[in-house]
Amino acid sequence: MRAPDLERLVTVTMPFGKYKGRLIADLPGHYLNWFAREGFPRGELGQLLALMQEMDHNGLRDLLEPLRKRG
Repeated sequence: MRAPDLERLVTVTMPFGKYKGRLIADLPGHYLNWFAREGFPRGELGQLLALMQEMDHNGLRDLLEPLRKRG
C-alpha cells in the first residue's frame, strides 16, 4: 500500500456495473467481497478494488477520510 494508491481510492470511480460512477472508496463491502471471491479485474482497477476490499475487511475505511477532505 502506497500513499498514491490511497489517493486513487478517493478519486477513481467504478467504470461499470451496478455501482458505475461511484468512488472506489464508496463501494459497499459485499460488492468488494464478491470481487474477492470471483476475481478482480486486471490492471489498476483490480489492484484498487483489492486494496479497498482489504481495507474494508480490516475496518480501515476511516483512514481515507483525511484524503477526501484534501480535494
